[in-house]
Amino acid sequence: MAFSPFFSSFSRRRKSLAAGVFFPGRDLSDVDLVRTLASLAGEVCSSVKASAPFQRRNSRSLISKVKIFLSLFEFLRDSFTGDRLPSSATLCFKEIHILLGRSKNLLVYCAQSSRIWLLLQSVQISGQFHDLNQEISTLLDVLPLGDLALAADVQEQIELLQRQARRSKLFLDPREEALLRRIDAFIDELDKGRSPDLSELREVFVDGLAIREASACKAEVDFLEQICNEEEVADISFLHSVVALARYARFSLFGFDADAGEIYGDRRMLEEAPPPPPSMGPGDAVPPKEFCCPISLDLMRDPVIVCTGQTYDRSSIVRWMNEGHSSCPNSGQPLRHSRLVPNRALRSLISQWCAAHGVIFDPPESSDGGDGGCPEPAASGPISRAAVEANRATAKLLVAQLSWGGDAAKTVAARELRLLAKNGGENRASIAEAGAIPLLRRLLSSPDPAAQENSVTAILNLSILEKNKSQIMAEPGCLSSIVEVLISGRTTEARENAAATLFSLSAVHDYKKMISSEEGAVEALMGLLREGSQRGKKDAVTALFNISTHCDCCERMIQSGATSALVAALAEDAVAEEAAGALALLMRQPAAAAAIGGEEAAVPGLAGLMGRGTPRAKEYAVAALLELCRCGGAAMTEKVARAPALGALLQTLLFTGTKRARRKAASLAKLCQRCHLALDGGWALEYALSRSSSIRRSRNFGRGDVSVSVPVSISVPVL
Repeated sequence: MAFSPFFSSFSRRRKSLAAGVFFPGRDLSDVDLVRTLASLAGEVCSSVKASAPFQRRNSRSLISKVKIFLSLFEFLRDSFTGDRLPSSATLCFKEIHILLGRSKNLLVYCAQSSRIWLLLQSVQISGQFHDLNQEISTLLDVLPLGDLALAADVQEQIELLQRQARRSKLFLDPREEALLRRIDAFIDELDKGRSPDLSELREVFVDGLAIREASACKAEVDFLEQICNEEEVADISFLHSVVALARYARFSLFGFDADAGEIYGDRRMLEEAPPPPPSMGPGDAVPPKEFCCPISLDLMRDPVIVCTGQTYDRSSIVRWMNEGHSSCPNSGQPLRHSRLVPNRALRSLISQWCAAHGVIFDPPESSDGGDGGCPEPAASGPISRAAVEANRATAKLLVAQLSWGGDAAKTVAARELRLLAKNGGENRASIAEAGAIPLLRRLLSSPDPAAQENSVTAILNLSILEKNKSQIMAEPGCLSSIVEVLISGRTTEARENAAATLFSLSAVHDYKKMISSEEGAVEALMGLLREGSQRGKKDAVTALFNISTHCDCCERMIQSGATSALVAALAEDAVAEEAAGALALLMRQPAAAAAIGGEEAAVPGLAGLMGRGTPRAKEYAVAALLELCRCGGAAMTEKVARAPALGALLQTLLFTGTKRARRKAASLAKLCQRCHLALDGGWALEYALSRSSSIRRSRNFGRGDVSVSVPVSISVPVL
């Protein structure tokens, strides 16, 4: 055939088709076995119809064969006299039980799969039906029919089935082959930069695939995207192209009409769904923060080190780089190269922790990256030119609809642009090039909650691409509109995504001051940090941290009361780490140090974080206290030194903290001692200081200024 050989991966999916098929119980009597077989065969014939959009002939043929088995087992069930069946017959019947279970699963799989997916796998699925026919033939050859005392009509049906099974051949529907060739031709056209002819596209999707409405086409796209995420497809690039083609067909053939269920469906599902149960395994073990990727927040399977010294899960950092980022998500430092060094020591520790807590740890088969380069993430796979071209054509349709479509159509277009911008720098670039940013900016003030939410989230996803940031900031009124959504957005998600957008934009140094100068921006972030959801607080604190790294923003942060919000956030473990990092940076300015030092909860909050926080949080906390002493003078130093148990906390850090934490703890202890303030701990702290100095000399530790690199817990999420 002329079309692409698709998919060798189906052999891997055969296991999923057999899910739920078990041997009948060993203790089943012969009569119970016959009854079970009759019930299973009847279930296949009555509840599983040959209603699949494709594979109809193969499905009907298999069901007709199962009906003959049903007549056999019904006869045996009704005429059973209590005598035992021949042992050879019992063995065959148990094998038939497995065969019937597999038949049911295959028929259900065909009935519930999408039309395009069935078409793409037509050869492999036809092979599954042929395998079942061959097994039927083999089982009937060894079934001792003469020992079963069957009625003449039943005997005749079984013998007829036996002859049919022997003659059965692999059947490939010529109509399906022709449709698959045409889809392959569409992909070839897109590879050459040409969009498919709409009349031909209609013939394939409407006439051939019987996809006659937008909702049906959307369901096809959703199903195929789910398959892409399962990481079980060999030719993932081709499948991405098919997904992009189906998405283009949806809007070019069926327009943008949608009911409220489609527009609001995603949020309603989230609101109505119960909270997911914990799934970490026995004991509901929560992994240490050091074992979780700072980007995805999930347990790392393949930790790697980038050139800045930070560690991430390989798939997360590769996806980050492929999206066009050139800076380290944690430190913000430029990534001079894309080389990834496996962190084998950390992976070993993660493996040991998982084994101790009964958590499944499934590291990749090969994670060294060969030449040390930056391989494509398995989850997304390479994107072909055909997919890029199809998505570019789709983006033009969506942007055009944003320009002149009705209110409902604009909402659908914004939602689809949001989804299209989730993956791939190429998509984000083509959407911006099509002129989406000014149109999305107008939609930010829409009275429709869904329109506003989708538009601000689309802008967030577009801002991940570095070159799009300048377009967003240059668009007149766009920044103020984003801040307005942050202040008075119509949904919680819209407000949170506006905060995340400001965080994304503030990654550019020149934009930090522009954002902080925008009226109400810092105050709104402060309010979200105080009263938002956990995710909202994360969005707000990371945005405030980014702004605090610009020295000209300090006065604005103080005037707005953001320092008070950051101090209050020290009490919340979810955001305390980032808050401490931001405070350490702000307190390099004497005015900020005075303002923060005047907060009653500042010193106790930072000292408490030194005792209970993660290693990195402890480092930021002691760095903040050190800066408070340096910039706040003797009065602040005395206030810090009188913090409860400070000496014991410093002693602990001097022995167990990170390298920077030990250096800062030693500096803080010496500052307090110079002020003739006795710290609790006495001789033990003196001993720890001497040991720390010895260790620093032996390791050639240099004396340096405070450095703070706060991990970004949401590395610009795509939503």
